[in-house]
Amino acid sequence: MTSGGFDSDYQRGVLEPARAAGDQPPEDLRLRYALEDPLTPDRVTARVKQVRQCWRRSRGQLKYRRLVDRLEAEHRELAPLFAAAERGDLGPLEERLRGGRERARRRRSAARARLADAAGLLRMVTPAEVEDIARTAGVARAELEELARRDRIEVREPDPLPASAPYQAFGKVRESLEVLGRRHLADFLFGARLAGPMRVLDGFAARGVVLDSSAVFNAASRWARRSRDTSTTHADTVLAALRSGPDPADLVRYDIVERLRERLRQRASERALLRHATEDLGVEEDDARRLVFAVLREGAPGGGVAGRLRALLDGGEVHAAAELANAAQESGTELPEEAAVLATEARRRVATASRLREAAVAEPDPDRAWRLLADALRLVRDLPGAAEHQRRLPPLPVPSLRADVDVGGGERSVRLSWEESPSTAGEVIYHVVRRAGRPPRGPADGDPVPGRHSSGLRDDRPPVNVPLYYGVVAIRGEAAAPPAVAGPLVVRPEVREVELAPGDGVVTGRWRCPPEAARVVVLREGRVVATGREGFQERVPNGVTHHYRIRAVYLEEDGGEAVTAGVGASVTPTAPPDPVYELAAVPDPADPGLLLVRFDPPAHGTVELVLTEEAPPWPRSALVPVAEVRREGRRLAATPVEGGLTVRPGAGGWLLAVTVAEDTAAIGAHHRHVNLPPPRRLVADRRGERVHLGFDWPPDVTEVEVSYRIGADRIATGRIEAHLAESGRVEPGRLDSGAPERLLVSRAAYETQGGVRLDVPEDEPVEIAVAASGTAAGTRVTGPPVTTELAARAVVRYDLERSGPPWRRTLTVRLTCARALRIARLHLVLRAGRVMPHRPGDGETVGTWEDVPVPGELSVPFPAVSGPCWLRCFADDEGVELGDPPIRRLRIGR
Repeated sequence: MTSGGFDSDYQRGVLEPARAAGDQPPEDLRLRYALEDPLTPDRVTARVKQVRQCWRRSRGQLKYRRLVDRLEAEHRELAPLFAAAERGDLGPLEERLRGGRERARRRRSAARARLADAAGLLRMVTPAEVEDIARTAGVARAELEELARRDRIEVREPDPLPASAPYQAFGKVRESLEVLGRRHLADFLFGARLAGPMRVLDGFAARGVVLDSSAVFNAASRWARRSRDTSTTHADTVLAALRSGPDPADLVRYDIVERLRERLRQRASERALLRHATEDLGVEEDDARRLVFAVLREGAPGGGVAGRLRALLDGGEVHAAAELANAAQESGTELPEEAAVLATEARRRVATASRLREAAVAEPDPDRAWRLLADALRLVRDLPGAAEHQRRLPPLPVPSLRADVDVGGGERSVRLSWEESPSTAGEVIYHVVRRAGRPPRGPADGDPVPGRHSSGLRDDRPPVNVPLYYGVVAIRGEAAAPPAVAGPLVVRPEVREVELAPGDGVVTGRWRCPPEAARVVVLREGRVVATGREGFQERVPNGVTHHYRIRAVYLEEDGGEAVTAGVGASVTPTAPPDPVYELAAVPDPADPGLLLVRFDPPAHGTVELVLTEEAPPWPRSALVPVAEVRREGRRLAATPVEGGLTVRPGAGGWLLAVTVAEDTAAIGAHHRHVNLPPPRRLVADRRGERVHLGFDWPPDVTEVEVSYRIGADRIATGRIEAHLAESGRVEPGRLDSGAPERLLVSRAAYETQGGVRLDVPEDEPVEIAVAASGTAAGTRVTGPPVTTELAARAVVRYDLERSGPPWRRTLTVRLTCARALRIARLHLVLRAGRVMPHRPGDGETVGTWEDVPVPGELSVPFPAVSGPCWLRCFADDEGVELGDPPIRRLRIGR
């Protein structure tokens, strides 16, 4: 099937019913996607694609646009089903198809229930109600109408009912019928002869009686045969209405309708209204259903003069209400109490509004007159002549208008600004017109300037080289004030897109000349430069800034020339920049994050340092535009120092030297920079035979290199090697005795072990350096190191010996060490009790010695103690660590 044939069938079978159902897509996916049995992955995929193409083509028709948008939105949720089908899995799609039929059934059931609720006891609904239920429930209207037919619900428009009484004094007629005890007019006319139910909608009809002039004549004859009393007076009132001219059938129908309206205003239910119509009023059942249906759905006022007056007043038509009341009064009809109150209110408001209107007509101030008429119209919206007079009251004119020509940047426009009209009454708008040659005289005298603003706007398309006048007119309603005028002014645009290109001893100028200009004049330092209409070229000295002014020349009406102020521009021609041929980059010793870049300064141009992520794409000495270099790399802020520049690159990359002169850059040498920041806050702590290192791990680094030298001789040799390498007298690492031990530590190992541990004897000094490590171009490199040094610590062991007879016992302190040394100060502390002293202040000092030689012995009299106590030595010397003897040698007593 061709796409056109498929589209027409799909629109007729799917889109049109869905649109009729309130743009509700069908729940059944077989119908929505026109799927055919048997379902196969290939057929489903092809049909879905064909249907979606039909949606896109149909969306061009406005009536389908909203429906197609909903179909596409829901298709996004269904896409996984069709994706699975395309892969060969039809299970999810088949499950959804079964669920779609169930959802469609539930939707029809819900719509049927709504329809039954709307039909109620009368079993009647309007077509609009059917349409609304079908739209909100998501079913087709034709389907809902079929459901209504099955449920015996009649779909019809309500019968038209009279909105007002055919007879103005019908209120008196109702009162008389109540006095006479008659249910309604038909009961008054026929009495007992009205044996069966009557029909009143399609003309009056009842069994055994005919409603015509003879029926009125017969009723009048019966009452004429009676003696005169109050009842005959009321009968005459009713008969007067029947003889007044309206069709008696219309009076009977209005009487029945008005009685049903009264019960409805008394909150009677649908069932009560139907029972009142059939049992109390005697209306045939089908007519009663139609009457109640029409009364329940009518939008007309309650009826009668009071109802009509209330409707007019509620609608703001106070003057019409007053006229209706006057007409009823002139006809001799006595108004009911409610109607009389409404009529009095209408007349009072009309009288007040009329006085305000007359005062406005006599008022010379248009603003005050406008306010008086606004007050009158608030009281009586339909007051004759008031709105027309108010629309013809002009506001006060705009006090002043200012017009400024703006031709900067090659643009041409006129900026208009004005003071607002002093009028504060009503809404004042401003209309701007432009006229060439003379001032405008009114809002229609000239070309309108688009745009609305209370105090200014911009004319972006003024004529060029023509005397212009602008006028601003204040308008209120249909009346306009005299215009405020500015002018004459002449718009003469400058040249635009001016470009001065410097060269080696030459300047080239380019611009765009306004088409209305006759020619262009170029001045340099007051001297005229030979030029064309849109450019020039001139030989000038290098290294000097030259100032140019480009001015447009226009012809005036008298043949003279008018020259614009012109556009200024400056340029400095220079020789081409020289490149940097060699450079060296080393970390700054004072700040490892800084690089000191050294090079020989070029003869021409200024050197800039640029950091690129990749190797520079230009060969050295190439001349390229500066903008191209800026796109490829990041310019680094540099500080001049002797012999070069210092920069802080931050990230790693290629450090490129470029020499800039005006808009040209000469590509120089480059250096590969590896960003390896040093660790921070290095801490080294001796813990017995080990040294523990801790530091802040450098960011974006995976490994560090720890190098260390143990022993005073190796440390001294390493420092000599570093000094010789810095002076170039020996290569690093050539003095083997000074080569450090090296250790690579990963971040994971550092965090797992809580730092770095080095095996270092306590009595040996150690020099430690930590630097970030990485790989660049296949070679391992390290960043600037941080260093620390720990001095050697001597371990002196001591023992306490007691000797001599009990009456003269002595305490001997025997000191030993692996090497001879002296302790600056030694304390022997005694502490009574069972707790060992941990510092010299924890007990009584038994003995103190200074400059104590080790090895050696010291003796003191044995202290006199009466209970358990402790003895312990403490050294006051940073380079000495004391080793305690066994606890049994330190404790005295139990």
